[in-house]
Amino acid sequence: MPLLGNPAPDFTTTALINGKVDREFSLDRYRGQYVILFFYPEDFSSVCGSEVQAFQSRLADFTAREAAVVGCSTDAPATHTQYLKTPKSEGGAEGVSFPLISDTNRMVSDRFGTLDGHIDYDEYGRLTATSNLLCNRGLFIIDKEGVIMHQAYHFKPIGRDLDAVIRELDAIRRLQIDGQVCMANWKG
Repeated sequence: MPLLGNPAPDFTTTALINGKVDREFSLDRYRGQYVILFFYPEDFSSVCGSEVQAFQSRLADFTAREAAVVGCSTDAPATHTQYLKTPKSEGGAEGVSFPLISDTNRMVSDRFGTLDGHIDYDEYGRLTATSNLLCNRGLFIIDKEGVIMHQAYHFKPIGRDLDAVIRELDAIRRLQIDGQVCMANWKG
């Protein structure tokens, strides 16, 4: 589903921010800054944990580039809460300060094309599904106006390279701020 160059899908959902539940979370609060929205399959898995911790360790790099980081999985708020309380050494995300969206109804994942499987509703309005409905790994860079400038999907067992994400963000900023294109292998 090509979202590139289009406004990011609109949503209001539940997220945990610094351990507190926000039931009215949306990307609108980030207008005027870039957003790195990344999807990961589930809390407490080794690759996902490495990514969540990697984004936290590079948070200052994103902040310096006027970018907010937001993570999203289909885990429930209670699972995210436990994940944020569990030490890194035990597979948790203790110390993570950026928002983690709790996409239990799969709406956000579906709208961004990261949902593994298909959702539908039967004649009684009950949710039906063709798989376990976890997120696939996906990453979107959304500009200050809410337009998707980069989208990438990643195979579940392979974690992302944050240097590549930062390079992509730098290239987008260079284009939007200075009007400069970025050739192959450009480094910021």
